[in-house]
Amino acid sequence: MSRELPRMGHEVTVCPDGLTAVAALELNTFDCILVDLDMPGLGGIDVIGRTKQLSPDTEAVVLTGKSSLDTAVAALRHGAFDYLTKPCKLSEIERLLNRVAEKRELVNKCRALEHRVQHLEGSQQLVGESRLMQQVRSLITRVAPTNSTVLIRGETGTGKELVARALHQQSLRADKPFVAINCGALPEHLIESELFGHRKGAFTGADDHRVGLFEVADGGTLFLDEIGELPKAMQAKLLRFLESGEIRRVGENESLIVDVRVICATHRCVEDMVTTGDFREDLMFRINTFEILLPSLRERIDDLGLLTSHLLARFRRNGRGAAQIDPEAVRILAAHSWPGNVRELANVIEHASILCDTGIIGVDNLPDNFEARQRLRAAHIADNGPISLRDLEMQAIHQALSRHGGSKPKAAEELGISLKTLYNKLNQTSGLKETA
Repeated sequence: MSRELPRMGHEVTVCPDGLTAVAALELNTFDCILVDLDMPGLGGIDVIGRTKQLSPDTEAVVLTGKSSLDTAVAALRHGAFDYLTKPCKLSEIERLLNRVAEKRELVNKCRALEHRVQHLEGSQQLVGESRLMQQVRSLITRVAPTNSTVLIRGETGTGKELVARALHQQSLRADKPFVAINCGALPEHLIESELFGHRKGAFTGADDHRVGLFEVADGGTLFLDEIGELPKAMQAKLLRFLESGEIRRVGENESLIVDVRVICATHRCVEDMVTTGDFREDLMFRINTFEILLPSLRERIDDLGLLTSHLLARFRRNGRGAAQIDPEAVRILAAHSWPGNVRELANVIEHASILCDTGIIGVDNLPDNFEARQRLRAAHIADNGPISLRDLEMQAIHQALSRHGGSKPKAAEELGISLKTLYNKLNQTSGLKETA
């Protein structure tokens, strides 16, 4: 190998034993190590373990004369990329090293894609400087470096997944996978396979082996959103994992040990679900080791300006969006009750940005069914007397345009007028404004 692999384009470092190999890993970075199992000083399994500590991206390939299945399984469970039995052909080693190179290329492409997505979508940080948000950040800072299970509570749209990502990014697992799953979005008959995986032929339709999300998240964090929607049978399996660290694929008898930190979130009252028998009490205590309560947007309305600026900047990075928002529109936003919280605010700002042609979001760019805007119109009519027929007509036109995303042909069709008539009415209003 030391003579032939360089001819294939590989750089090779030869080590006479395991201790020398570890010393080399401390000084240099390698794409792959080929290691025997029985070596003086330090065995192959121990070398693989040290490799994963020193250089997690380095792949390990085991070369051994012991062809027992138990030996192969032990090596793979300790992080080996593959397993070859001696004597092996040089062509086999070459094919295996090519697979390592392909995996390395895919990993680099994934990292580049993640970087690009983060650049396009903007930072995933929690936005807000209100007292309640400062308390949330303080709790995240305290619990993130631990392995404690965290339960995030809050209304829909408050940003529970952002908190989970912040916990992961500030933890010792930040360079490992973060896997999120909505427990309420999966059919009950598929959720076990999705979480724990299955063996080929385990059930009708299981045509291939499937790796579950617990295995995908090994070493990292698994975020179970809407944990209250998890079926009772799956609650028992989740409890077993939290207590033992073991999972079992559907259709298999042997258990696997995975290292996963679990973070849960819910907008429901888990205590009430325990009372009604819909949630296991022992699981509630297990997932609620540490609790973070997210405030609603109504409770931190002082953060509205920062949130609006952040969302406008994010939409501009994606190639659309206004630069500013009119103070009157801000006043209407502040008067809204925000039942959908920050998610609703994001939808409103995106809607207004699409309709905005001037670079400054105004009141007319807000959704027509926006309750605060409707209250403002009602107050305007009450203060200024009856509204004119022209104003009513223009309101109907703007509402139709809003419903159809600004499409004038569709708005004209809905209003029962020709496209030319619609343009004339819009031009008349523009001319009146210029005259005024």
